[in-house]
Amino acid sequence: MTILRHLLAILLLPFVMVVVVPHWLLRGWAMSDTRWAQGTTSALAGDLAGAVVFLLGFGLFAWCISLFGRVGKGTLAPWDPTQRLVAVGPYQHVRNPMISSVVTMVFGEALFHGSRVLAIWAATFLAFNHIYFLLSEEPGLERRFGADYRLHKSAVPRWIPRLTPWKNV
Repeated sequence: MTILRHLLAILLLPFVMVVVVPHWLLRGWAMSDTRWAQGTTSALAGDLAGAVVFLLGFGLFAWCISLFGRVGKGTLAPWDPTQRLVAVGPYQHVRNPMISSVVTMVFGEALFHGSRVLAIWAATFLAFNHIYFLLSEEPGLERRFGADYRLHKSAVPRWIPRLTPWKNV
């Protein structure tokens, strides 16, 4: 059952943002979007850089999903949230590595395709999430986890990672 809960949350949220929306944008804006000139060094470099960036984002995403299940006893979905505060692993460096991973994957796609439209989508997705986190997510986490979340919030940045991991001692 736990795997199905995670799969549903992934299919309805990050999958739509990383696969469905970019596919729709690439098709809908094909005539005016930028692309690498195939067969060029730029295209090869963009393909390689995009694939590496995407895979880094995907690895971070998988790590976060694992922590949500094992440590938080929940999923990434607002309708099935974690029961415990997750403040280990990448959450010791940045408060929102899940969103960072999704944005990283979309930027990887933008690099891979040489797509200005996908780069704008990644920036837009980050901006909307920033507003959502300020207005809804963070106040909700404070209500659910109280002083533990406030301590984590005061020590760990929202988007730009700390170089050293935060240790809640």
